[in-house]
Amino acid sequence: MLALADEIQHCRICRDCPRYGQRLPQEPKPILQLGDRKASICVAGQAPGNQAHQKGRPFDDPSGERLRQWLGVTEKTFYNPSRFAIVPMGFCFPGYDAKGGDRPPRRECREIWHDRIFQELDSLELILVIGQYSQRYHLPQEHRARTLTDTVANWQSILAEERKPAIMPLPHPSWRNNGWLRRNPWFEQELLPVLRERIQMLI
Repeated sequence: MLALADEIQHCRICRDCPRYGQRLPQEPKPILQLGDRKASICVAGQAPGNQAHQKGRPFDDPSGERLRQWLGVTEKTFYNPSRFAIVPMGFCFPGYDAKGGDRPPRRECREIWHDRIFQELDSLELILVIGQYSQRYHLPQEHRARTLTDTVANWQSILAEERKPAIMPLPHPSWRNNGWLRRNPWFEQELLPVLRERIQMLI
């Protein structure tokens, strides 16, 4: 695992020879937590935002604070690599689009690294798939609904399947999703208690 982590930290494909679109607009800075072979939970998100890029640690921002509240864990537990792996679809901050939002995760990361990473993480019991890009990679075709809301609303059927690791879909914990949370009260009332119970069992 340490050798793979070192390879990823030295990856410069998106800057030097990108496969898709423009070059990465800044120096690559892969931000993830590979954990070790004992990690039982993986947070599989989109890509680090600018704050995480500046600090060099995944989910070290208000979104991360909300995510840890959802999970019912402390910062110390969340950043314990023996408990959690954190593997976004894109490892580097992708830059901003014309409207000031984050660009999508770079596709190169998934193609080059993800299969190798998840072969190494063979003790995982639960993968939390945050956002559509992550759900597209981790979920079987039959569970990839037309919208993220539909996918997350189907969480009970997805979690109930006899699959190891189990998978639970989540929306992004960004504060921009406050409206989504208000429109979907079942998320906090029904999903989060089950999620926290499962997390406590695993840690």
